[in-house]
Amino acid sequence: MPPPGWNPDPAWPAPPPGWHLFVPDDGSEPDVDADKPMTGQTIGSPPTDPPQGSPGTRQDPASAVPPTPLPHRGVDPAPLLARIADLEAALATAQGGSDLIDLSDQRALQDVGIYRYHHPLENAAAYKDRLRSLEDKIDEAVKSSRAILAADMFTFDGSLARGRKLVGDLSKLMLRAYNAEADNCVRSLRSGNVRTALKRLESAVTAIERLGAIMEMRINPEYHALRVTELELTADFQIKMQEEREHARHERQLLREQRQAEQELAAEKERLEKERAHYVSALASLRAKGDDAAVTELSSRLADIEKAIAANDYRIANIRAGYVYVISNIGAFGPNIVKIGMTRRLDPMDRVRELGDASVPFRYDVHALFFSEDAVTLESQLHKAFASRRVNFVNQRREFFFATPSEVRTLLADKVGGLLEFTEEPTAPEYFQSRNRWPQQS
Repeated sequence: MPPPGWNPDPAWPAPPPGWHLFVPDDGSEPDVDADKPMTGQTIGSPPTDPPQGSPGTRQDPASAVPPTPLPHRGVDPAPLLARIADLEAALATAQGGSDLIDLSDQRALQDVGIYRYHHPLENAAAYKDRLRSLEDKIDEAVKSSRAILAADMFTFDGSLARGRKLVGDLSKLMLRAYNAEADNCVRSLRSGNVRTALKRLESAVTAIERLGAIMEMRINPEYHALRVTELELTADFQIKMQEEREHARHERQLLREQRQAEQELAAEKERLEKERAHYVSALASLRAKGDDAAVTELSSRLADIEKAIAANDYRIANIRAGYVYVISNIGAFGPNIVKIGMTRRLDPMDRVRELGDASVPFRYDVHALFFSEDAVTLESQLHKAFASRRVNFVNQRREFFFATPSEVRTLLADKVGGLLEFTEEPTAPEYFQSRNRWPQQS
């Protein structure tokens, strides 16, 4: 019943016929005349708390006694109260476990697609610390929810809470897709294709921003910059590894050439020693016979052999000595491209012929062959002079340069003085004879 002395607003209409707006405390049917002004609560009025012990009183579900069914409703509230008790118990259990915190950061990172696979840099001593610092920044951005930027006032089905949950779920999904693309770029990265990988990662950023436009969802530029740095660091490491492999290959080639030169010089020394012994024996025989003219001639030849032995001994003792060569191959590389190298071979043309093997269609033309006591230093000086005109800037062991033979001749003359022999124009007989028979190209 309404509180004593309470009356409805006179402006309120009368209740419809047969409506009972109040139930007496004893559960009996109220005797209300619908045609008379109603005293008590009517439609639209705020509910009032029923008296203690009445059927509408809220009690502890655990100790609640099923109330007497309302005769005018015909509904038993016991099942509903039992359901409420179950839900309250489940809520208490859930709230009791809310203090538990998942300390596994890897699980949070795996939810957005970050897996700790074997990174190309993890075994590189010079890059290990930089990689660890970069990974810490990436993990921190993910755990602090700064990797994805999204709207925080998006509503779903009229609910702001449901909208935020939807944005959070889609953020994880999109970040997972982006991280998978970034990891694939790192895994598939090869020396020289870093631009392609960066373009691929930029396309992923653009696609995510386009798909999440309605929620203003996009990859945080700071997070994207971290993944780009990781990609560039990996590319730099691979280039360094390639340079080390090329350097090691070049050193092995020099060692092989050095051993071959030593073998050739040792064989040449043995030949000269035998020839000298032969001349010494012949001279002794001629002197015994008194043939002065023959003795004079053989003495001259023996002196030449002594000089050759001395020169051979010098080259054995000074292994840096060798020939610097300037060659070109107009049929393979076109005009105005030369190769500047050095060899320790006893016959430098062996090295030139070796370079003109089946890997190029025509033989090389030789413009200069210059013997130097320090061929290694002279070659290095020539390479530095034409460093800005290299054909291959990635592999420094490729000794091809955009230069004419006359330009190399001028520089070589400045370094070593006058040159006795230098060929300006390439002969290239095989190239010129073959060119006339080539099929016509449109």
